[in-house]
Amino acid sequence: MSKPARSPVLIALASLPLLLACTPLAREAGPDATSPTAAGARTRCSAMAAVQADRLRITTAEWVEAGQRRARDPQAAREVGDPLPAHCLLRGRLDERIGTDGEPYHTGFELRLPAAGNGRLLYQGGGGNDGVLQMAVGRNTGAQGWADNGLQRGFAAVSTDAGHQSPSPLFGLDPQAREEHAWRAHWRTATTARLLFERFYGRAPQRSYFIGCSGGGRQGMMFTQRFPELFDGVIAQAPAMRVSQGATIAAAWTVQKLLAVAAPDASGYRHLATALGDAQLQRVAQEVLDRCDAADGLVDGLVAETALCRIDPRRLVCPAGGDGCLSPAQAQALTAVMAGPFNRDGRRLYFPWPWDPGIAAPGWRAWTLGSATRGEPDARHVTLMSGALGFEFTTPPDPTLTVLNFDFERDPLRLEPFHRVYGTADDVLLKGFRERGGKLLLVHGMADPIFSALETVDYQQRVDAAHGAAAASRFVRTFLVPGMNHCAGGPATDAFDGLAAIVDWVEQGRAPERIVARATSRLPGLARPLCPYPKIARYRGGDTASADSFACR
Repeated sequence: MSKPARSPVLIALASLPLLLACTPLAREAGPDATSPTAAGARTRCSAMAAVQADRLRITTAEWVEAGQRRARDPQAAREVGDPLPAHCLLRGRLDERIGTDGEPYHTGFELRLPAAGNGRLLYQGGGGNDGVLQMAVGRNTGAQGWADNGLQRGFAAVSTDAGHQSPSPLFGLDPQAREEHAWRAHWRTATTARLLFERFYGRAPQRSYFIGCSGGGRQGMMFTQRFPELFDGVIAQAPAMRVSQGATIAAAWTVQKLLAVAAPDASGYRHLATALGDAQLQRVAQEVLDRCDAADGLVDGLVAETALCRIDPRRLVCPAGGDGCLSPAQAQALTAVMAGPFNRDGRRLYFPWPWDPGIAAPGWRAWTLGSATRGEPDARHVTLMSGALGFEFTTPPDPTLTVLNFDFERDPLRLEPFHRVYGTADDVLLKGFRERGGKLLLVHGMADPIFSALETVDYQQRVDAAHGAAAASRFVRTFLVPGMNHCAGGPATDAFDGLAAIVDWVEQGRAPERIVARATSRLPGLARPLCPYPKIARYRGGDTASADSFACR
């Protein structure tokens, strides 16, 4: 799809980073490099309410004093991290319209501009079906991303609802809303944020960054491919590269395979959550640890060498039964789930999954099995993926299509048209992004239950093949996180500072050779280096809890 026509103002703004690229920005630039004075910041913030631009309406221009607010983690539903610095809070609407479905639409955004700015703009990616305007604080990577955010470091931060105002998938009935979700709302948000940044600070951003996970990871990859001029550095975590024609098919495959082995209740109804019990998943996880944990040189609860980890669930079948034992049918179903979906001719429809002890973590169950033993399934494969499948990913929309009735022979063809708009797996040349010096950092948890880490590995391998591994490593690097579920969680060292790593790479030319990560909810006190693929963290002696005791090789 060709790019939209751009106004002269936006063309000029897009060219500014190229003009400034030869002027390095200090890692922590002084506030008066790009900031108004503290006294003038409040006045400038109020004046931002009157900014006019193409189909833009500012709805909020509010000065927030230092210490008044903290970042809010929407998943934990609580405030986290240190109090936020003094900043100007802007909210606005772009492209207000009435859709073909008769519903009102616009692209909502939130932009926070710190008084002590460091000259950088950070776009905070969304996720899921979007439709929610998350607090724009410049969420960092991993488990501590909300608490350890960019706004605290002087980054201006922007977020968007991606062109619709509800996480319900019904927006997929409007063709333009689909396109907005895929790319246009993000382009409009990014270019508008640059304009407002310049109005507030009196100059364009010296550097621009993107961080997102899941759907947000897909958004970051989209920018590297469609609009390579907009961001200097992109972190795409668990990127949903093939969600519209790949991971959603895998979700349907997983649900159908597991539902078939769930024990029926008295009325004959099969509850997905009962297909595998917690004790059974724990036993599978222990089998993975017993067979694969030591391959990296240390038995520590983490399986770094997943490429060599081979598990046969039939070994966990107990003729006499017992706690944690699998039935033959359960072993067969789990084998099929981990192998990924195929059609009857043996053609692979998505990737297999690494064997990782994170299979027993709550995050894995939440996506694949859920916990509901009454009523409808509450697994996210059903509650989230079914709606996106029928309303957005299928062309034309088919609200009757769900992961429960998906036909693996017929229905994949119905997903191809939207994949051509929404997918980001095919472009491995990244010509414009590479030529302007852009850096792409990919991160994926090895126990992610919705997007296989092997999909991201495949992308890195294809980039390496297209450019040569040495040349590819100068602009794309992949970091795998053992034990981590989707974006965070699991028995993993899932807290790591990706923002510092991408800034160093872009601005100082220091490509990340290792990123130190620490455990949060599980494996307390443990720290490990995350290593650029294909290297893994190998124990070389010393304190087993310290990242310094491991080498990437």
